[in-house]
Amino acid sequence: MSTINHGIPSTQPQGAPPVRHYLQFTDFTADEYAYLLARVAFIKAKFKRFERHQPLVDRTLAMIFEKASTRTRVSFEAGMYQLGGSVVHLTTGDSQLGRSEPIEDSARVISRMTDIVMIRTFEQTKLERFASHSRVPVINGLTNEFHPCQILADIFTYIEHRGPIQGKTVAWVGDGNNMANTWLQAAALLGFHLRVSTPSGYEVNEKTAAAPQGSGAYSYKTYSDPLEACRGADLVTTDVWTSMGYEAENEVRRKAFAAWCVDRKMMAAAASDALFMHCLPAHRGEEVEAEVIDGPQSVVWDEAENRMHVQKALMEYLLLGRLA
Repeated sequence: MSTINHGIPSTQPQGAPPVRHYLQFTDFTADEYAYLLARVAFIKAKFKRFERHQPLVDRTLAMIFEKASTRTRVSFEAGMYQLGGSVVHLTTGDSQLGRSEPIEDSARVISRMTDIVMIRTFEQTKLERFASHSRVPVINGLTNEFHPCQILADIFTYIEHRGPIQGKTVAWVGDGNNMANTWLQAAALLGFHLRVSTPSGYEVNEKTAAAPQGSGAYSYKTYSDPLEACRGADLVTTDVWTSMGYEAENEVRRKAFAAWCVDRKMMAAAASDALFMHCLPAHRGEEVEAEVIDGPQSVVWDEAENRMHVQKALMEYLLLGRLA
């Protein structure tokens, strides 16, 4: 897990774990993920039983948005309140982040007034610069390069429905974007197989993903035919064709991705009990057929809800360490 903070003293109480950040999926070990995923199940079960779980009373989460989001804001904000904490919401329009103050100075100030920070921004380097000058944990809510909280929620959702993901096959159909990069890291670390099918020119940047060797055997294969990528897969997943920040490419991407719409044929080629996921928002008739996302194999609504539960476990772990 990222620990960069240039020797800046923490505001955490004596006995608390050292400040660590969650900037990409490789910031945890497989053992830490095993703990964290079990903790998510525990926290979600308490939520469903209407049992209070508030280990972060008097802690404050700062949420910083350069990219707007429905699910990221609601999941982090509701999650922190459920944990007993409070939330400060910032955008570039109502803070110095959108003006001339250096990111490093904003990090020094914000991290003296809050206990944990979530940032949703563009370049990964901007997130890393903030984290390197923060006295408190920083979480990646999304960057152009990585989306670790979403993949963590996806993996938990798969486990919830089908059991361990180790040794299973995940098919990614669509853009070689931040989601695909993070799936590659997760496959290497947790020991499952990843198949990726993208149009020519939109491949995964393997150098960016920098997938490590993890705790189990895995494979990573690319396919020019999305149907072949889905054949026998245990999970088929996709994303919008045009991610935020690439809107100028929208019409070009529509043409390039026309054959990469996840349809009933692809799901029929997958394993008989295969699941479909999408991180949302979805455009029915573009990256996925309505009959797929609204069909019986789709678990997108559980997937969306689970963002909140995995992020609660993540914040608890970053601030308090292992509790059980």
